Amino acid sequence: MKSFGEKVIKFNKNLKYTGVLPEGFDVMNPFFDNPETINVMTAFYQKFYNDNMQRRFLIGINPSRHGAGVTGVPFTDTKRLESACGIKMESARTHEVSSVFMYDMIEAFGGAEQFYREFYINSPFPLAITRHTKNGVYLNANYYDDKELYSNVEDFMVESLKKHISLGLDTSEVFVLGVKNAVFLKKINDREKLFGKLTVLEHPRYIQQYKSREKELYIDKYLITLNKK
Repeated sequence: MKSFGEKVIKFNKNLKYTGVLPEGFDVMNPFFDNPETINVMTAFYQKFYNDNMQRRFLIGINPSRHGAGVTGVPFTDTKRLESACGIKMESARTHEVSSVFMYDMIEAFGGAEQFYREFYINSPFPLAITRHTKNGVYLNANYYDDKELYSNVEDFMVESLKKHISLGLDTSEVFVLGVKNAVFLKKINDREKLFGKLTVLEHPRYIQQYKSREKELYIDKYLITLNKK
């Protein structure tokens, strides 16, 4: 019987988006773009998910190009991958805003081992989406930023959520990160009946970027919400 971690590793190794995208948008796949990503991602899931325990699901939006878009681990830049998870990535060095809040919260929860024993994090669109600006700069994009983009990726998102569930997740209550994310996921869930209850938490990027003075209050909110059983 495959462990929870082995199932995630297989999912990631086979992850690819082959659908169309609107002009100006692109998808980053770190599992094909950087050979080391497979190695550090595999090390992460072997370290923290080498069991068959049922976990609760935290659902992000889609990875950022400096977080899981490089490391292959949701909400984890290379700094936190090394300092909090003990896994060093040699080929890249990234700092991602959401990762800062997430790992401060994880530390308050009891550390990475304790947190990942109970929770699994991923996104309905599990690859980073970028948008090209007119001056050639690449920016992070969310799956819901553009109506045509969402229309293009919606079926892929539903299929990805079903694959996440098949890993062995507790679907009675899921934790949705981001208010706007929750609006779209509620529509999907109303139709597909994937989850029981959707509990919404403010997105780590929003907290770290706009509410940093109240960060401890948001960490407390996460801890209270996630510790409910």
